[in-house]
Amino acid sequence: MGLKVLYFLDNIESYICRFLLATFVCLLFLQIISRQLFDYSFSWTEELSVYMFVWFVFFGASYAAKMAAHNRVTFQFKLMPKWLPPILEPLTDVIWVVFNSYFVYLAYDFVFNRMNLFWKSQTLGVPMKYIYLVLPIAFALMTFRIIQVNYKKYVKGVSVSSPDDQELNEMVEYKVDSVDSSVEDKGNK
Repeated sequence: MGLKVLYFLDNIESYICRFLLATFVCLLFLQIISRQLFDYSFSWTEELSVYMFVWFVFFGASYAAKMAAHNRVTFQFKLMPKWLPPILEPLTDVIWVVFNSYFVYLAYDFVFNRMNLFWKSQTLGVPMKYIYLVLPIAFALMTFRIIQVNYKKYVKGVSVSSPDDQELNEMVEYKVDSVDSSVEDKGNK
């Protein structure tokens, strides 16, 4: 039971993103059907879909940090000596963690200290504090995921690469294996 809870928590962003995506797509589909077939528009579905999409984007960014799938500018590493990029990559992650931590502080201060409790969304009437709550939550999760990836990479020695890099490596390995097998086939004939 404990391992299932840990697995769920380790993939919480994935589950939240799946739920949000499925829900806001269904809401938008409902809105389209109601407009086209019944000439009726639900006012709240569009606003809720927009807020869910914003939450989806922020939790997706945290999930991308967990997968080490954020876009990085790395062309400059090819111009440097080979010993320098392994030093600069963790340094850039430290800068990223510091930026995110500062943003968590600013977002927390904004949501809990500076926002007027009476600011509400237009059609839903929900206090905007709950909508903006995604900022400190998502950036705190992203910070945790950056630290987690670096821990796996530098302390545990586990190779952490983005899904795109993994797919590219598999394609290259498949190509090399297929070339080797065709060379062996020609040699046997």
